[in-house]
Amino acid sequence: MAPRRAVPGSQHPHEAVVLAGGAARRLGGADKPGVRIGARTLLDRVLAACAGAGAERCVVVGPRRPTARSVVWAREDPPGGGPLAALDAGLRHTTRPLVTVLAADLPFLDPGTLRALLAAAREADGALLQDDSGRDQPLTAVYRAEPLRRELALVRAEYGTLAGLPLRLPLAGLTLRRVPFAGGLDCDTWADIATARARIRDDGTVLDEWIAAVKAELGIDPDVDTTALLDAARDAAHGVARPAAPLTTFLIGYAAALHGITQADAARKISALSEAWSQERQP
Repeated sequence: MAPRRAVPGSQHPHEAVVLAGGAARRLGGADKPGVRIGARTLLDRVLAACAGAGAERCVVVGPRRPTARSVVWAREDPPGGGPLAALDAGLRHTTRPLVTVLAADLPFLDPGTLRALLAAAREADGALLQDDSGRDQPLTAVYRAEPLRRELALVRAEYGTLAGLPLRLPLAGLTLRRVPFAGGLDCDTWADIATARARIRDDGTVLDEWIAAVKAELGIDPDVDTTALLDAARDAAHGVARPAAPLTTFLIGYAAALHGITQADAARKISALSEAWSQERQP
């Protein structure tokens, strides 16, 4: 066997395939990718992680739904034909040497995890997460596209179809690396979803989650320096009047967009202004 070559480029050029066509029987047939956690759908949360990890294109296999980001839509044949049929349909829309393959129910997937998988996949046929119970997670993985296509073709030739077959069949012919991962991955039940929603409220990330949800809803993606904005809003509220806080943050964003400056620079100007305002009130 010829030695494997590392995929060139330090940025790991890749595309993403998100499988979003399952029946969600354990959710009573609900549209699981459309379930909201932290005011964002599960599908949008996965797509955001892909974009953060530098995916050049996101292919979503399943029924069309509204998404915050532009995606390429595909459909498995037959619809509902299972993960192998969905994976095959998604790969038909990719051209890059690496492909990230993900389920659509990973609420806390982050770009750092995907970058770790991309790095681990460079010297093998792919890399997948392994949870803290030692189980492989083949739908949280990065694969080299050509070996994966080859194995899918072999399975189709042997069985005459990909519909209804388990994902382990093509993966058995690949050399894969495991990336350990501690903590829950997916949401299979309503109890899992309730736990994920509670985690957002309780683990100190509620503000970041809210900002991400607002940006997704408004179709914008500015690099928001929340610390600087909150400092400026606090200074305005304490030094001027409480209603000044929300108006001030709005004006900071408006000025940053109008003048092409960073929000942090605009916020520092306003904090200094608030300090001067407060000093005028002192005897």
